[in-house]
Amino acid sequence: MIRVVAALAALLFVQGSGTLDISARARSMQPGEVVVLSIANAGPDGVRVRAFDRDVPAFRVGEGWQAIVGVDLDVKPGIYRVSVESGASGNNITRGSYDLRILPRTFRTRRLTVNEAFVTPPKSEEPRIAREAALLAATWRASAGTRLWTMAFARPVPQAANSAFGTRSIFNGKPRNAHGGADFLSPAGTPIHAPNAGLIVVARNLYYSGNTVIIDHGLGLFSMLAHLSRIDVREGDVVTPDQLIGLVGATGRVTGPHLHWAVRAGDARVDPLSLLATLGS
Repeated sequence: MIRVVAALAALLFVQGSGTLDISARARSMQPGEVVVLSIANAGPDGVRVRAFDRDVPAFRVGEGWQAIVGVDLDVKPGIYRVSVESGASGNNITRGSYDLRILPRTFRTRRLTVNEAFVTPPKSEEPRIAREAALLAATWRASAGTRLWTMAFARPVPQAANSAFGTRSIFNGKPRNAHGGADFLSPAGTPIHAPNAGLIVVARNLYYSGNTVIIDHGLGLFSMLAHLSRIDVREGDVVTPDQLIGLVGATGRVTGPHLHWAVRAGDARVDPLSLLATLGS
């Protein structure tokens, strides 16, 4: 039901400057959201998009082009210009722009008192944690240069999300990173399916997220599925939409079984429910 409501909440924003026809579709223009930028009247030689000081890959859709712009959860409210160019370099370049007006968003804060061992990892684990942080950073930078997803995105489990994206946690008085995904209260052993097609780039046990699978959907778009009890894919596998990835579990730094689904769009941390609203069925 949440997925249906989210999909209905996607809005179309029409605007732009220059000779290119640029529009944007999003659930809302706020931090943590996915924005689908559509460009018409562009030439056949490709489209170059830049937003939030980074290049955003564009892909062909029918007679036009699209680009997936992620608004990171830490982006401050304000106006952010997206620049668009069409045409071969140095030859009749057509330019346009679109202003993303990012509105304020307040994320929930929760304060919990827990066993200190759950808050501060032992020093013996610090080298492993550093290696895995480097692995994830390299993973987000190495997306396939072509679109690998083939159809609308779908939630990986049937249960509803029960933990809000962007929640700020304070454990024993110590602030922690914002919650960069959505948690689904799925019973242990629930099958987890690929939200869409892609390449398995991580399928291993990690200290914080336990048994973890990361799918590269291409063009900077990733799904991370964490805390699995069983992994049914290997790194290097090509998966199809709805393919079995593994089973829900409680591995890693968690207190009970659930699925954590996180999405990256161009290195921006975005709400998976926003992805379903803009690119879901």
